[in-house]
Amino acid sequence: MFWTMTFIPLVKYAFIVLRADDKGEGGTFALYSLLCRHAKVGLLPNHEVADDELLTYEMEKLQKPKVESRARRAIEKNKSSHYLMLFLALLGACMVIADGILTPAISDVPVPTACAILVGLFTLQHFGTHKIGFIFAPVVVLWLLFIGGVGLYNILYWNRQVTRAVSPKYMYKFIRNMDIKSWRPLSSVLLSIAGSEAMFANLGHFSKKSVQVAFVFLVYPLLIVSYMGQTAFISKNHLETYLSSSIPGSVHHAFTVISLLASVVGSQATITGTFSIINQCLALDCFPRVKVVHTSEKIHGQVYIPDVNWILMVLCLTITICFEDKSIGNATGLAIVTGMLMTTCLMSLIIALYWEKNMLISACFLIFFGSIEAIYLSACVSNFQKGAWILVILTVVLLTVMFAWHYGTMKKYNFDTNNRVSMEWLTDLGPALGVVRVPGIGIIYTDIVRGIPAFFSHFVTNLPAFHQVLVFVSFKSVPVPYVPPSRQYLIGRFGPKEYGVYRCIVRYGYRSGIRETADFEDNLIRRIGEFISVEDSGTEALTSTEGRMIVIGNLEQGGNALIPQDRDSDVSLELVNIEHSPIQTSEQSQVFHPLLVRRKRVRFLLPPESPEMSSVREELQELVDARDSGTAYFLGHAHLSAHRGSNFLKKLTIMLYVFLDKNCRAPLLALNIPHAALVEVGMVYSI
Repeated sequence: MFWTMTFIPLVKYAFIVLRADDKGEGGTFALYSLLCRHAKVGLLPNHEVADDELLTYEMEKLQKPKVESRARRAIEKNKSSHYLMLFLALLGACMVIADGILTPAISDVPVPTACAILVGLFTLQHFGTHKIGFIFAPVVVLWLLFIGGVGLYNILYWNRQVTRAVSPKYMYKFIRNMDIKSWRPLSSVLLSIAGSEAMFANLGHFSKKSVQVAFVFLVYPLLIVSYMGQTAFISKNHLETYLSSSIPGSVHHAFTVISLLASVVGSQATITGTFSIINQCLALDCFPRVKVVHTSEKIHGQVYIPDVNWILMVLCLTITICFEDKSIGNATGLAIVTGMLMTTCLMSLIIALYWEKNMLISACFLIFFGSIEAIYLSACVSNFQKGAWILVILTVVLLTVMFAWHYGTMKKYNFDTNNRVSMEWLTDLGPALGVVRVPGIGIIYTDIVRGIPAFFSHFVTNLPAFHQVLVFVSFKSVPVPYVPPSRQYLIGRFGPKEYGVYRCIVRYGYRSGIRETADFEDNLIRRIGEFISVEDSGTEALTSTEGRMIVIGNLEQGGNALIPQDRDSDVSLELVNIEHSPIQTSEQSQVFHPLLVRRKRVRFLLPPESPEMSSVREELQELVDARDSGTAYFLGHAHLSAHRGSNFLKKLTIMLYVFLDKNCRAPLLALNIPHAALVEVGMVYSI
């Protein structure tokens, strides 16, 4: 235990892995994002080579490394290594999620009491980490001081010579004389370092410095003293091998209460780590859409996912009721060491590609820590029939869901990319072909950042009319936690000025809540106005195949193209279903009554006449008039189907994706779009 805790949590995680945080974010997907940023190894739609320049334009710390090493070139050219990295990231994420299911289910109390505690724990999650942490932090400190004090007492009372056990020669003798009998129990040692991976994954909830200081100066020394005290006790009491047996009788009741509270805190850490990992998977299109609630305004990484929370609770209760603690412990040990091994593999690549260290250093890191974890992995696999199979089932289910969602997302993106049309196709549709321009603004949401999406060309072909101002909007995540407001919007013109067509790329990090912005339309109109005002100036811009694209800065710091002015809320008429009492007839049981609904809306005015604005006032006025005429939102609704003759596995994967897509609890775009302004265009995607 001493050497395991020293090498893995202390040296590997506290001193090395925590240094590879992604702007304060941790976990396997943070490591994968760093790799995608510093080497072209991404397989996700947001990292396609065609989009890379647009997405990373003017983004801090997203420039390509200056040194083009031989290792980076070899990895970038080897496509199979890209799939391997994504698999490692997904498998590592599955281990953190599985740990969040299994760890809370381990308990020494009776099953009814354990179930009641679990229900209470998961019910508290919606308060957020900062509030729960305020309650649990004193418990952790008290627990550590308690077991540390008991450990010191046992050392002094039972066997002071136990301190000699830290000598490396005893570790050498153990390895030299290791056989099957002493090899299999190694899986139980892993439980002493449970939470090491969660410590890294929880960086979004706590700062890196606080985790390092707390672990190095408080957690690690007190745990070492505690385990050393238990060893001293067992050396004189060979038949008593439980922690509770080494507790003096005078404080045994206090131990029962504090240990119960401490187990709840440990479970809380794995649950929050699960939320963090799933949130990263969501942003990188590797998990079905679920609602994410940011529970803190100051720490963006503190999130709560309601649907996942209740699913975790049901699974924890099921495992608690159906399995013994020993079986759950074996499964937990396998999850812990597998997640650590995935982190070790990705971290070795970080050392070579991100830190740009010598390949020998990267190989030494992989061999040293990988060999230790491989020994523990083999010991855990030997307990497959004793409960470790529970983890295999959970992993297969999670990987299947993640793979199906990623596969469907990639195929949809590739279909849109291959079937997009050019601006020339749209501009050639003139009055001679029966196409008319109607007043208003049409906002078309698309995943592609070049060309016109297939669903909109499908719409125009069948209904030859579109608005006088068109804005193609793409929400794109970049492999960083957050994107500053001054860098979120990338605006460009799509075609000649007289056509009034614009392209907008909204960039957000995997921790950002940009798609939840209620006033998105107002921000978009203001930024298009700013683009019109600075388009012909010497502002630095990106020249793409579709023209110039400019990053529009923070409007609160000087935007003056359009002046927002709050006006009276719009009053719209909606029909509300009023259910009558049961004594009425069935024909009269449902009656629709009108209800006045008020919606806040911002009106834009042009600034006072000025020389620098005279050349663009006409176009700005057209934009304002179009906004006043109304806004329509176009969303593509894809119906995926497999090609005739596709193999069974492909058909099954697409069927699973369609099922997940239809049952997603979160909408595709959480922008509170009014139903009267929403136009969904359905289209069959034959994959």
